[in-house]
Parts: sequence; C-alpha cells; structure tokens
Amino acid sequence: MSRWQRQQGCWCLWPASAQGLVEFIGGSYLATNPQISYRRMLEGLAARQLAVHAWSYVPGFDHQLQAREGWQALRACRSALNKRLGKELMPVRVGHSLGCKLHLLAPDGGRNSLAFAALSFNNFTAERSIPLLGSLAPSLGVVTEFSPGPQETLRLIERYYLQAQNLVIRFGTDQLDQSQDLIEALSKRSQDRSQFVQMKGDHLTPASAGLRQGLLGSWADDPSRAKVIRELIQTIGNLGLGIESRR
Repeated sequence: MSRWQRQQGCWCLWPASAQGLVEFIGGSYLATNPQISYRRMLEGLAARQLAVHAWSYVPGFDHQLQAREGWQALRACRSALNKRLGKELMPVRVGHSLGCKLHLLAPDGGRNSLAFAALSFNNFTAERSIPLLGSLAPSLGVVTEFSPGPQETLRLIERYYLQAQNLVIRFGTDQLDQSQDLIEALSKRSQDRSQFVQMKGDHLTPASAGLRQGLLGSWADDPSRAKVIRELIQTIGNLGLGIESRR
C-alpha cells in the first residue's frame, strides 16, 4: 500500500490503481491527525482500492466556515488525484460525529458526490459539548454557541442539502449519537432515499484500535469490535465502488 501524504490540509492515501474515492472528515479533536486516529478504518478502505482523503482540522465555533474550508481542501485534493489518474472519480463522503455536520453543511449541498455515510452524527450545543463553557463564557466574553446551532443545522439540512443517497449509522446505545434527528430532517426532503443502519459498538468504534485502547483499556479492541470495523469498511467500500447494498 502507498504511504500517507499530506497536501491541501488533508492526509491522502492513494492506492496504485484507485477505483473510487472516500472524502473523510473526522470528529472533533480526533480529526487533528485522522491518519492516526482513524487509521484502521481508512487504510482498510484503501485496501479495497479506494483513494482516501481525510481533512485535518481543529474544531472551532464557526461550523459553517469550517464546512466550507473542509469542502475546499477536499475538492483541491480530488482535482490533484483526478489529474494524476487521468480520469474523474466521484467521491463518497464519510463523516464521524462533528464531521457529519461539516459534510452536511458543504457549500455544494452534497451534489458532487455519490453518497454520504454519517457515522455517529452529533449536533449538540456548545455548552453540552464543552461542559465548562456555560460557567466560563460570561467572564471570558467568548462566543457561547456553535454557528449554526443545533436547530438551525437541521433546518439547513432540510432546505439546502441535496444528496438523496445517505447512510446514517448508529453504534450500539451511543449516548452522543443524534442519528434519529438527522434521519427525520433528511426524510422531510423530496426524493430522499436515506437509510438507517444500526451496528454494534460505541461512539469511538470508527477510531483506530490503538486510540480506543488508550482511552478505554484493552477490552476496546476485542474480536467483536474488529468484526464491526470490517463490516463498516465493507459497507462504506460498497458505496465507494457503486455496489448495491443488500440491507
């Protein structure tokens, strides 16, 4: 397998003969080094002959701005890859947690993609995401809510998000997951073909084994978890290669 390379603010992994493309945005601080945080999942996708572009960012309060920045960075990487291959690859977009929201707020409304896979969609308020914010913000004089906020985000998805093919995945009884809110917003659009999938696991399931072990202990990568990662790779890989889901 080829090595990770950094360009346009993204970490890129290009198989020798890429047959598809995954554009990935990770969740919150996991996305600072996605090539490490999500290594097992992303390299598993590359092993299926899917080029992988993972945007690296530090989360802020202006999610609309960051959605545009991520979209621009991923678009630049896609242009470079297509030029190298001499053909046009249309991406499958994949997001985890906050990364789902940033993909859903992309300026093109999801038009220039084959499909979108939302893993553990999260759309909490800033105070819920940053517990100390409510008590510290007044004294610090800082912004106290994300832009757009939770309800406005769902309204924007209903009105402006155009991609019909969406796979919304929830892991176990993930208490940080708000997939049901996302499915309801998507279903209000005309010609929506979104699907909901329940898998075993938790909010950190898409993250790499080493990271999960560091946070959760040795049980974090038992055989059942490895099996879920393989299932996740197959599900996303099928989207990227245009294979119809059997679900």
